[in-house]
Amino acid sequence: MADQDPELQAIRAARLAQLQKQSGGSSNAPGGGASDPEAAEKRKQEDEMRRDLLATVLDSSARERLSRISLVNPSLSKQMESILLRMAQSGQLRSRVSEEQLIGLLEQAEAAQAKAAPKTTISYQRRKVYDDDDDDFDI
Repeated sequence: MADQDPELQAIRAARLAQLQKQSGGSSNAPGGGASDPEAAEKRKQEDEMRRDLLATVLDSSARERLSRISLVNPSLSKQMESILLRMAQSGQLRSRVSEEQLIGLLEQAEAAQAKAAPKTTISYQRRKVYDDDDDDFDI
């Protein structure tokens, strides 16, 4: 059984490395304390670049609408930001996106989600019980 310990350790190390790669790293990894502030700084810079690019792509009313959407539905807001950034990077946007154009994009995203996952409906089946008020005795 002592022969399997190095193999087991190698398997565990490989699996740990794979999980860390998938999750973007972990602070409990050896030497992870030094890279954690670096990763936070990098994330902060990416968020700042994302905000700056969105500020150049969206006009003020569209930016306000997107910020209100992020308060209500953060995942939808992130999805729309990603779509807008991808469109800007690929050159599909010729001018700033107005609020009406943002609404159109939101409707397109909603339609695409409706096609992907059909809306669930709830049907009620009520029991047909004989209920006669004549059985009530007035005293």
